[in-house]
Amino acid sequence: MTTRLFGEAVQRREDPRLLTGRGRYLDDLGAGALAAAFVRSPHAHAVVRDIDVSDALDVDGLVAIYTWEDLPERLAQPLPLLIPHPALTHGRTARPLARDRVRHVGEPVVMVVARDRYLAEDACALIRVDYDPLPAVVGVEEAVRGERLVHDDVPGNVGAHLVQSVPAADGREAAEVIAAAPHRLEFRLDIERSASMPLEGRGVYARWDADDASLRVYSSTQTSTSVRMALAAKLGLPLPKVEVIAPDVGGGFGVKIMHPWPEEVLVPWAAMLLGQEVKWAEDRREHFTSSAHERAQVHSVRVGFDDDGRVLGLDVTILHDHGAYTPYGVIVPIITSTQLPGPYRLGAYRVEFSSVYTTTVQVTPYRGAGRPQAVFCMERTMDRIATHLGLDRTVVRAANLIQPDEFPYDQGLTFQDGRPLIYDSGDYPESLRLLKELIGWDSFAADKERAAAEGRRLGIGIGCYVEGTGVGPYEGGHVQITSDGRVHVSTGLTSQGQGHETVFAQIAATELGVPLERVSVVTGDTRRFGYAVGTFASRAAVMSGNAIALACRKVREKALRIAADALEADPGDLEITDGLVHVAGVPGASVPLATVAVLANPLRYAFDDEAARATQFAGASPPDRPPVAEGEEPGLEGRGYYSPIRSTFASGMHAAIVETDPLTAEIRILRYAVVHDCGNLVNPMIVEGQIHGGVAQGVGGALYERMVYDEHGQLLNASFMDFLMPYATEVPHVETAHLQTPSPLNPLGIKGAGEAGVIPVSAVIASAVEDAEGIPITKMPISPSELFDLRRAAGDLPAP
Repeated sequence: MTTRLFGEAVQRREDPRLLTGRGRYLDDLGAGALAAAFVRSPHAHAVVRDIDVSDALDVDGLVAIYTWEDLPERLAQPLPLLIPHPALTHGRTARPLARDRVRHVGEPVVMVVARDRYLAEDACALIRVDYDPLPAVVGVEEAVRGERLVHDDVPGNVGAHLVQSVPAADGREAAEVIAAAPHRLEFRLDIERSASMPLEGRGVYARWDADDASLRVYSSTQTSTSVRMALAAKLGLPLPKVEVIAPDVGGGFGVKIMHPWPEEVLVPWAAMLLGQEVKWAEDRREHFTSSAHERAQVHSVRVGFDDDGRVLGLDVTILHDHGAYTPYGVIVPIITSTQLPGPYRLGAYRVEFSSVYTTTVQVTPYRGAGRPQAVFCMERTMDRIATHLGLDRTVVRAANLIQPDEFPYDQGLTFQDGRPLIYDSGDYPESLRLLKELIGWDSFAADKERAAAEGRRLGIGIGCYVEGTGVGPYEGGHVQITSDGRVHVSTGLTSQGQGHETVFAQIAATELGVPLERVSVVTGDTRRFGYAVGTFASRAAVMSGNAIALACRKVREKALRIAADALEADPGDLEITDGLVHVAGVPGASVPLATVAVLANPLRYAFDDEAARATQFAGASPPDRPPVAEGEEPGLEGRGYYSPIRSTFASGMHAAIVETDPLTAEIRILRYAVVHDCGNLVNPMIVEGQIHGGVAQGVGGALYERMVYDEHGQLLNASFMDFLMPYATEVPHVETAHLQTPSPLNPLGIKGAGEAGVIPVSAVIASAVEDAEGIPITKMPISPSELFDLRRAAGDLPAP
């Protein structure tokens, strides 16, 4: 193997197609299909008394109207709870269509199918639903009071409760350690509700073939194989009769990992019932009110520490808002509670969370998935300690960092995958050194002083994190070399812009010694690969990357064995270069992989034509025994699965310099620096792009994004006119440095990178704004108006 593409900054192969309008997204498919639309609840909490569809029946082009009463038994039941957990004592999921009660604005009540979407929407507008409104429950504080219940059978609105505790080395629990510590602090930290906003919303398009009773579904999903399983179960179909394909998906960020959505089962069911193709594509308001949100948490912190800033004990109580339902379990607060220690060695740690129901949109993971909240909590704590002791913030962090010789480091907790939280590798002190150098930390005080002399307010902030990536249970890969010498790679997980087509091709090309242009990659198509878990938790490169590498190694071993017979050589003496198997040091003795693929599936076994012999074998004789060994399958192909021992743990540190306007309180990011460690880099350019995109999303979460509910559970900013996101002008240039500490847990030594950029940004910006203003920042996101109010409360307002 001499072709080496692993680690190279190869240009993304997807981009020419996507940038020239040749992508095929969900709504590009199904021209002429019937269109579905939904009547959705205008109330946050109400009893459904009656549904009157009579006025809609006269709409020209109407095909069907369905309410809960029309659904068959399997479909009428609540949707599955995907990730049960012992802490989730009162898990609740929605029905595809509301039966007798709605619990958030946007919950689907009626499905309409018509000739096109316009007519379907017209019919929806004529359907009258009689609601009996109930009091809304908005915000975690109101929820835990328990005066109003979202679900009548869930006491106090608490769906889940979990405590994890790691005692100090001497056996004392966190509370005792904190009480005896030389210094103690107690405070509250808040992060508000937000949501992922992919360019493309959710969507599903279904074809039913009555002749062979088979169903093909296209879905804008992050987990096509799981949607397939769900559809087979809910619709009562044999699994081999169901195909699910994720076409080009215009972003996911976690919201499309939830499955099945109500629309994902209702649209295929309607297609089966009507015998026609049916499609639904989510509009933007539906995405705001009917998909999923994340982030909202309240953290109550108690910490004890010594004179050097070392954390002796930390106790954190978390209130998590999981909205009206828990379809994805309580993964988010579990991640928050276990990732909160970050890169630090804590003396004793206790964390407790309660996850509560509110009459708002349900919560599922959003890029970062509980980690932005965890890092905000831990890093704000580090800054509080530094302020209290009058120490440099990096000095306090350095005093607490896990050292390189302490890996693997067991945090003593149970991670989201149910396995021990053990960090596999890293060099946190070196990351801190690189970050300080990159941002100019040690020289910033002089810059700040000069700016102050000019009437400008500058601040510098820092945030450190550890991210569990590559969670199991498994992923697989299939690799086939065909008789034209091309390599066809498939894996079950899906792509939403990460560059899988490029990265997986790089891995295969490197393992097999073939040119990159000879490799094709297919993801998210159950026709090509039927078993997978999905794309989430920064797991694709770790899981499918290693599975593809293992499959390639099987194929390479077989190719060398077959070629060795043909070349009358030892397999150990063979190399593959540019798709040609040859004897090392003997240029004339070679055979193309294309020919090896033919020999692996012999339809005839003789070379009577001397010309054919000369063409196929350079300096070698045709094989004298069958190339397919006893018990071996024909063909030059292999399948591999990778299942990790436990998660890998990537890490990083961010720093930013901000300027806050003395008059308007506008916050502007002047510089942003990132040091990132995701183990061995498959493609540095793609990793860089992931970091840049993540930072942009993190800036949105720190300064702009929030879901604003009123006391009636009405979402007040359910459009891009009111839900703010950063433009390119608000996203700073990102300066990066890469540290590579390979993971010992997988063959390629890689860790995940997809969510790293977004995780610490709120913590970093809060740290920098606090440094610029001298006012504690305890809530994120922070807007100019909120900063202005903090100034007013602190008596820091400019003279009129």
